[in-house]
Amino acid sequence: MITEVLRFNLLSPISYTPIPEADPFAYKEENGETLFCFELEEAHRQSIEPDKSRLLGQLVPAKELPTGQYLFAQKRELLCKDEILNMAVEIQQEGLWQRLKLGTKLYLRYLFEDGSIVTQLFRNLTTND
Repeated sequence: MITEVLRFNLLSPISYTPIPEADPFAYKEENGETLFCFELEEAHRQSIEPDKSRLLGQLVPAKELPTGQYLFAQKRELLCKDEILNMAVEIQQEGLWQRLKLGTKLYLRYLFEDGSIVTQLFRNLTTND
């Protein structure tokens, strides 16, 4: 999958109502726009060739997409888990290639726009060493 990865500066947080026990890889249209947040596994989050099956760590509650700098990618379709993982790896590789300081979180967002589902990924950037 070839994905366009962009820098994105979110100036205002986007709030959500968490959906308890929701499967982040089984989008349900009745849930509407949803957001999930993953802590990335330390051993793989700075690797140019991460083990995609081990990249995503713990799913953490996400009430908002906070303000800040991100690497961002989207597809105007509902992606399966494997496609989402591939996109996450592409974002990580692009960030490392650009020598950006990648953060520890990956946000997965689903929304309905212009008559179709959109799958988005946001990888936070940090200024910390």
